Amino acid sequence: MRRSLTALLIISTALSLTACGAGNNASTRQVNQVTDGVEAAINTDGNKIKLVNTLVVTTAEGAGVLVGTIINELPTEDALLGITINGQLATITGKNVLAQNAPIIFEGSSANSKAVVKTLGAIAGAHVEISLFFAHAGQVNLLAIIRDQRDTYAGITA
Repeated sequence: MRRSLTALLIISTALSLTACGAGNNASTRQVNQVTDGVEAAINTDGNKIKLVNTLVVTTAEGAGVLVGTIINELPTEDALLGITINGQLATITGKNVLAQNAPIIFEGSSANSKAVVKTLGAIAGAHVEISLFFAHAGQVNLLAIIRDQRDTYAGITA
């Protein structure tokens, strides 16, 4: 009897000590974004396009340069038709066709496209609206932060 009581006491103590005492506000439940860039997706009408790590870098001359990646996860190709940053049409050079899992990358060592507005009209630390227009998927809007041309973004030019 004494052994059974001891075993029951050990099991109940172990169970009470392993329960999560933090409840719904546990720090592991409070997931934070790890980059400055914002993300968006178009998952409607047979489209599955993701935009990741999207932000704008302002240059010393006041231009705005888009940073980010666009990924099409479906076999149907789409095309990036245009981008506006802070209400201004960006000049796009490089790749604009979105084949399945062949991303369009703006800036960085594997960049294959570039989008620039000559005059951004906003300062670093502020947020601007970015709109991207696709041939099949339609339009997606983001509110992205503006970073200045230093640290990670020092090599970005218009």
